[in-house]
Amino acid sequence: MGSVKSSLKIKDTKDYQARLLTPFAVLGIRTEEDWLTGIDYLPRDTSEQIPRNALAKEVCSQLKAYLKDPKFTFDLLLHISGTHHQQRVWSSILEIPPGKTISYAEIASQIHSAPRAVGQACGANRLPIVIPCHRVIAKNGSLGGFMHASDGMPLDIKRWLLKHESL
Repeated sequence: MGSVKSSLKIKDTKDYQARLLTPFAVLGIRTEEDWLTGIDYLPRDTSEQIPRNALAKEVCSQLKAYLKDPKFTFDLLLHISGTHHQQRVWSSILEIPPGKTISYAEIASQIHSAPRAVGQACGANRLPIVIPCHRVIAKNGSLGGFMHASDGMPLDIKRWLLKHESL
């Protein structure tokens, strides 16, 4: 995989309760009290960080379980604020089983929205992998976008996750 640093936004890494190295990126884990509040894709050369609290340790444990078994079911308290529309999109995404995909248009039809609005809600998802927006693709079967990008490292991550789940 090429250099991630040039393709992913570098975020302030001081705000993470853990940073977990994966085959496609370092995952920056954010928690607040008993809630998982964010997962960011960081460049692979970002240093790992041991979990600062019990919840961050559990999140890392569950992410590692997913990396070993793509059918693993997450069991975490999620705190993600968003518009009513975004919440509806994210709820629909949570219903997509591992190894399956659904199009932006199909979700839009289910919730009486537009495919572009579904794509925007996917891009606003702050809990990727747990809320598996990578399972949402274009109507024609192409990948569509990922993390508000239409090429580069974000799509490499989406490809990796989809390939991992198709095993």
